[in-house]
Amino acid sequence: MHGFLNINKPGGMTSYDVIRRIKPLIPHKTKIGHLGTLDPMASGVLPLALGKATRVIPFIKNENKTYLATMTLGAVSDTLDAWGQIDYTGKTRFTVEQLTDILKEFIGNIKQLPPMYSAVHHEGKRLYELARQGIEVSREERDIVVYSIDLLDIDNQKDLPTVKIRVDCSKGTYIRTLCHDIGQKLGTGALLSNLIRLRSGEFTVEQSCLLEELLHTKNIEEYLLGIDYPITAIPAFSIESPDEIEAILNGRIIKTSTKLPDGMFRVYANNQKLLALAVSTGSGKQSLIKPERVFK
Repeated sequence: MHGFLNINKPGGMTSYDVIRRIKPLIPHKTKIGHLGTLDPMASGVLPLALGKATRVIPFIKNENKTYLATMTLGAVSDTLDAWGQIDYTGKTRFTVEQLTDILKEFIGNIKQLPPMYSAVHHEGKRLYELARQGIEVSREERDIVVYSIDLLDIDNQKDLPTVKIRVDCSKGTYIRTLCHDIGQKLGTGALLSNLIRLRSGEFTVEQSCLLEELLHTKNIEEYLLGIDYPITAIPAFSIESPDEIEAILNGRIIKTSTKLPDGMFRVYANNQKLLALAVSTGSGKQSLIKPERVFK
């Protein structure tokens, strides 16, 4: 079984819980990979690669994410979300103009400090393992990109105001940290209280399937997306010669009769079956096609 599953993960379970529940539905020893985990409290898009699709993961170019986040103002947390130890700041007053201006400050190329409660490694251990022991270590800031932050709603009807935002960002962005940092700038403090991933690269929540729906299906292959689903931005090249097809499948270099641009290509047999991801190089009127990943 080979391809991608676009699962709408429910809140309250880890990404690995999802994998454990999926395993009984697929052939034994099928490889499973993911394109970025979700925190247990978060819901939304969780793409899983099965079988040969795991070999495509390093070549996926579009790894940007879109999130729908709710942050609660007037409180902070050691985990930066509503599931940690919460302290109330007693400060909840702000203006829409202040908030709007501060959100703009977080758009673009920014640096972000990974939270202690994260899966980042430090000297062979995960940061969250150290955090649970009450140990805090110095971390290096990381470069991330926030492409846009849209202010969707402000609810001032409760004791603690909530703000709903939509964030388009690069891979590696911590929305918990973003909410915390916004709260610090605003002077109220803030923590993440709800998170939905709407998009992960080419995978969207509109096209996802609910985990429970998947667990009750009689044929999981109906939900499988092709191995090439997330790599359609890579140019495609088709071959027809049986000798060339055999050569590619055996990892051998072939020559084309036409000059192709240098770079990565998806190589298909007769415009149908994905044979390989290969690199094109050459000069003059010919190109050399060297397989990098073969899908027999």
